[in-house]
Amino acid sequence: MKIGLFGINMGACANPQSAIRVAKAAEQAGFESLWTGEHVVLPDPRQPPSPLPPEYPMLDPLIALGFVAGNTSQIGLGTGIIILPQRNPLVLAKQLASVDVVSQGRLIFGVGIGYLKPEFDALGVPFEFKGPRTEEYLAAVTAMWTMERPEYHGRFVSFGGVNAMPRPVRKPHPQIVFGGHTRQAFDRAARLAGGWYGFSLDLNAATKCIARLRAACETAGRRFEDVEITVTPSVGNARALGQGAAQVTLDDARRFADLGITRLVVAPWAKLDEAGLLKIVEETARDVIGRV
Repeated sequence: MKIGLFGINMGACANPQSAIRVAKAAEQAGFESLWTGEHVVLPDPRQPPSPLPPEYPMLDPLIALGFVAGNTSQIGLGTGIIILPQRNPLVLAKQLASVDVVSQGRLIFGVGIGYLKPEFDALGVPFEFKGPRTEEYLAAVTAMWTMERPEYHGRFVSFGGVNAMPRPVRKPHPQIVFGGHTRQAFDRAARLAGGWYGFSLDLNAATKCIARLRAACETAGRRFEDVEITVTPSVGNARALGQGAAQVTLDDARRFADLGITRLVVAPWAKLDEAGLLKIVEETARDVIGRV
């Protein structure tokens, strides 16, 4: 079982010195990866289903990962997730490749389609057809990464006669992980990605999601075992720290592992300060890492 840590670009870690200290502590403790979240803007005032208040600090994930890359040496660096239809795919391909290069191949590209319409509206991005747009943008990104002469022609993006260097270090490209809990998300993970990421799931919800992902793999003609499953657990109200996530115990981790999950990304409470984050890193290392 791989253990990751969510939120290296937000909350207390929006302070760069805190992010460095938390990242270094996690790497030294044996965490496998660090993960960012993304919302370019948040509704103000907050309104459902917005996950956070508008004043909550959140750095751009790629800038944060590039900064953390320069202060670590081995730990994986994941976007959990990039809201792909809000991004220019060629600019994003360059940014992601840059993070992979400066980190010497440690990038994990987690992607999703987004769900906050006010965010799309503010950015001038159509909320409609965000699923098909995401698939085309992903194809455009991978074309820029892998084709000798990159070219893609689709409904939402079309280009040719251009190139961009350097390419990502990891070959053929960084791992792609699709996030989301809908039928379409499972379908995209089965068809287009190396993994699937489920956020804030208890054991019951994770069990149902994995069954649906398995069915999507069967429909796509894909071996279920070839899709790496990442979950940020929500382990119950008794120990919940807030925001739908909680510290993970060894028993929790073993139960998730029994479902076939190979990476747990711990998401501490959004309001924890640096000391609280470092305490969770220490406790997770002591109680869970290396024992699952």
